[in-house]
Amino acid sequence: MARLSLALARTIRRPALTAVAAAALAIPVLSAPASARGPEKIADVAEMVIEAVVNISTSQKVAATASPTPQLPPGSPFEEFFEEFFKNRRGQGENQAPNRTPRRVNSLGSGFVIDPAGLVVTNNHVIADADEITVVFTDSSRLKAEVVGRDQKTDLAVLRVKPPKPLKAVKFGNSDKIRLGEWVVAIGNPFSLGGSVTAGIVSARNRDINSGPYDNYIQTDAAINRGNSGGPLFNLDGEVIGVNTAIISPSGGSIGIGFAVPSNLAHAVVGQLREFGEARRGWLGVKIQQVTDEIAESLSIKPARGALVAGIDDKGPAKPAGIEAGDVIVKFDGKDIKEMRDLPRIVADTPVGKAVDVVVVRKGKEETKKVTLGRLDDGEKPKPAAITKPQPEEKSVVQKSLGLQLANMTDDLRKRYKIKDSIKGVVVTGVDAASVAADKRLVAGSVIVAIEQEQVSQATDVLRRVEQLKTAGKKTALLLVATSEGDMLFVALPIN
Repeated sequence: MARLSLALARTIRRPALTAVAAAALAIPVLSAPASARGPEKIADVAEMVIEAVVNISTSQKVAATASPTPQLPPGSPFEEFFEEFFKNRRGQGENQAPNRTPRRVNSLGSGFVIDPAGLVVTNNHVIADADEITVVFTDSSRLKAEVVGRDQKTDLAVLRVKPPKPLKAVKFGNSDKIRLGEWVVAIGNPFSLGGSVTAGIVSARNRDINSGPYDNYIQTDAAINRGNSGGPLFNLDGEVIGVNTAIISPSGGSIGIGFAVPSNLAHAVVGQLREFGEARRGWLGVKIQQVTDEIAESLSIKPARGALVAGIDDKGPAKPAGIEAGDVIVKFDGKDIKEMRDLPRIVADTPVGKAVDVVVVRKGKEETKKVTLGRLDDGEKPKPAAITKPQPEEKSVVQKSLGLQLANMTDDLRKRYKIKDSIKGVVVTGVDAASVAADKRLVAGSVIVAIEQEQVSQATDVLRRVEQLKTAGKKTALLLVATSEGDMLFVALPIN
């Protein structure tokens, strides 16, 4: 500190500079423009809504376990040392049994009031497995809560408390109207420190983070930390446009990548949880996959869009409506299907029993089908079709084409690859490791059911159809492939 003072003193004693030189060397004190600091309205929003944001405190009993003792090789010189160390650490002698008394674990999250009568929204993972749930308000008052309903697929839950007087509540806004770069405010309970306000912008929309079948997250750089889960994301009108749910972080703290369930999705689910105590989703009864550029070319769809129907549930509403495997759904109930993952979310949001128009592209032409939606059961998963794990390569090869080794279906092959009796077609007995087919995850045991929507039953049928496509100037062949379990998948392979 003394050296610093002397250095400054010496600088001050230097000869005076000219006015021009002094002005040139002067260091101005810069003030950030208001736009860089963020809109002043953030403070107004925080003041307006802070009382509706709550802390969610949960506790549960878990079985106590003894501290693990390292497993050492017999005769190890450290064996006696570690045994004595861990006994002392647990505070027990050789003949003393370990303490197995259940212990209580507490955790904290966030939530917000949507009804003055006492309805609170939070994340399902905040209250999952809790024995007791307590809602803590900004005035430190505490109320016991009961679960009205929860939904694991969107990670949302609704709680009910019984307040002595009406509570401050907030409303859902329209998340479809938010724009990239728009300012948002997050309020929650980070690191168990109580109500805290952070601000940022909308970084992205429609994010799929592979957390569930209906991923459609808002991404924001507003600081969201542990304890913020279930808290609201506000626009500058004080409306909830998201429910803070997840972050990407190596440490658990914010690095500017947070995700919120959009309010339009949350509002629909919360409404069903309030009314039924569970989420009731529409069900179409199809298995779908992405329309790639190669598939779009084979089906004469420009530009690539929609959801390709890879399979039809025999008991689902799509079958009696006339929807078939190979159809591409491009519009559902008046809403455009731009990519595959749009369809499950839109179908799920549609009321059960509603009759809707479904526009499909079949052989290059649009057709409209009328479908009355069923209800999606918990056991039914609207996931893309999948390919089974690789199986041992079959040596008995009949034909080769498209980087595939093909054989006619036989009882021996059906038994070897555990192919269901209901599956008909040509068996793939081997895949060239350097081929596009290998990149598309085709494996031995897959069954080619059709090429360009024409059924095939013999290996020679595949060769004939490929030659026809080559003569017609086609660059790719569209295969309908079945796994041994019966899941269907369309795969586009280059002919040359």
